[in-house]
Amino acid sequence: MTTVAACFSRGFFQPAVYLDMMKAISFYDTKPYDRDAMLAAEGAAQMEWRFHEFRLTAETAATAAGCDAVCVFVNDRLDRGCLTRLAEAGVRHVALRCAGFNQVDLAAARELGVTVTRVPAYSPHAVAEHAVALLLTLNRKIHRAHNRVREFNFSLAGLVGFDLHGKTAGIIGTGKIGRCTAQIFRGFGCEVLAYDPFPQHDWAAGHAVRYTRFDEVLEKADILSLHLPLTPETHHLLNADTLARMKSGAYLLNTSRGKLVDTTALIGCLKGGQLGGVALDVYEEEEGIFFEDHSERGLLEDDELSRLLTFPNVLVTSHQAFLTREALGEIARVTVTNLRSHLDGLPLLEGTVL
Repeated sequence: MTTVAACFSRGFFQPAVYLDMMKAISFYDTKPYDRDAMLAAEGAAQMEWRFHEFRLTAETAATAAGCDAVCVFVNDRLDRGCLTRLAEAGVRHVALRCAGFNQVDLAAARELGVTVTRVPAYSPHAVAEHAVALLLTLNRKIHRAHNRVREFNFSLAGLVGFDLHGKTAGIIGTGKIGRCTAQIFRGFGCEVLAYDPFPQHDWAAGHAVRYTRFDEVLEKADILSLHLPLTPETHHLLNADTLARMKSGAYLLNTSRGKLVDTTALIGCLKGGQLGGVALDVYEEEEGIFFEDHSERGLLEDDELSRLLTFPNVLVTSHQAFLTREALGEIARVTVTNLRSHLDGLPLLEGTVL
């Protein structure tokens, strides 16, 4: 079989002609780590990449003109208007480089004949480990201790935490990430309670995890960790009513989707002392805030996020739970494989098509 390199060397076609033959991908919300990982993936060199730092919306969709597909992330907004403009421009494939898909109007995509794929399990360990890292940092006051010693303050006052061993961890959602998180907690010697509308009893039995009612998880968990997708049914799953049912002094972890938690109600619980601590890698209105540097302005226009950041028992990271070399590599591998397969008329990877 004649390779591309051989064709160049034998003068079968010129580089400009070859570029016309390449499949064009418009890539949005680009960060340096995205570009590096994607270009390193096997098969990426056979496509033409057009990297954009801005997000994809109905207003920016015209930039995909002449492209076969678009590659998007969690804060790109693919509503009906955006998808219509993409379809009119000839785009036939939306490749999500994430697991969540609440930002896409799937019904509109089907009507317009646009295929949507995702990366359902890039690295469950990355997200699970980050969730527990947030808890350990917040509980043992690592962030506060770090700041102190850099100023030569070696006092231990105010840094008392608690043992995880013997505590009860509640896992809401036992997909791959939820199961990894549960197993980490079991390794710490925690009792683990879980809730999922589709329980996996064989896995639970093998890891001494007990499925129970949602209300019982809320009432008994010393640590509650969310690991479920955002859907109309899970929107504000934790609200004023459900937060009030949590065990007094419990810690809440959310590394899934920001809109699972009603921020206004969460602030109310924190002000009332209902929760012992809150660790968030996602935020309800993170679009336009997370992934960007706002330090030069010195202020945030989002009043609720600003308020959350004032609580000493709140720790926030900016949607970085996925950010490991292994996860980025897997995201790139699955995304590039599906892009090439779809453009060449081949079957897509099982479990990735929405």
